[in-house]
Amino acid sequence: MVPTVQERVFKSDPEILGGTPVFAGTRVPVQNLIDYLEDGESIGEFLEGFPTVKREQVIAFLELTRGLALVGGGA
Repeated sequence: MVPTVQERVFKSDPEILGGTPVFAGTRVPVQNLIDYLEDGESIGEFLEGFPTVKREQVIAFLELTRGLALVGGGA
């Protein structure tokens, strides 16, 4: 079975950080990216701090969550 885009970007597994959503293939919670961006940090700064996360994963995560915000009645 081919993994979905979401599964290639992030996953939630009870065996990894108690099910906290993390970037696929890492133990880096997606919340870390959100915190960085909310604090005014750049994607580049996030990637420097978490080199196991790929830029493509960050971009795909932002695109996926943007789509969710639009569906949910966000801006």
